[in-house]
Amino acid sequence: MKELVEDLSGIAVTFFKSTKAKRINITLKPFAGVRVSVPSSVSFKQAKTATQKRMRWIQSQVSKMKRVENQYTVFTSNTKFQTRSHSLVLKRVDAEALRSFVANSKITVSIPNSLNILDAVVQTEIITAIVRALRKEAKDYLPERVAILSAKHNFTYKNTAIKNAKTRWGSCSFENNINLNLHLMRLPEHLIDYVILHELVHTKVKNHSKDFWQLLQLVSGNAKGLDKEVKCYSTHIY
Repeated sequence: MKELVEDLSGIAVTFFKSTKAKRINITLKPFAGVRVSVPSSVSFKQAKTATQKRMRWIQSQVSKMKRVENQYTVFTSNTKFQTRSHSLVLKRVDAEALRSFVANSKITVSIPNSLNILDAVVQTEIITAIVRALRKEAKDYLPERVAILSAKHNFTYKNTAIKNAKTRWGSCSFENNINLNLHLMRLPEHLIDYVILHELVHTKVKNHSKDFWQLLQLVSGNAKGLDKEVKCYSTHIY
């Protein structure tokens, strides 16, 4: 047996054998639940005993994980999702493999009839496909926008890179390289410009001092208000 699911204090825990695991390792991820990797030399019974000793910690982490899950979009067959230039299409197919591709202004995810659309693997594939579309849109839009705004406000920078960061909308390196999150493409245009200008100001002021905010206010207008508005969005909630 390579995998075993046990109910421990009302929590479904999946134990699975791993040739790479050197010790029993407990992980919790949104929509994937509680998973315990078990070394080949350790029995499921031993892993269960060790896991039960950490149930108080697991329960506290499950509560946190559920709060995070409640913030995420759960995609269903009725979900209508649109990026700036792509629409999401979920197709049921008589096949074994779960596949996705981005082309012709569509994000197409082919879901085997044997899978439940709410399964973690399907939800992950949908998000992965959306990210591919957002990355394409970001590469087409953001570098050009940085160039336009930098020329307009007399900033100098080196390069623009597109990242899939977990928390930050953007950053500016000490060498004045601008890094922008591909999830900016889910924000209104005026907030995209604000984030870009925020990072361009960092090419001149490397901190968030009074001088920084004064310059940002000069080039963006209503800097503090725009900053608060950006904080209403999340890089991982769709």
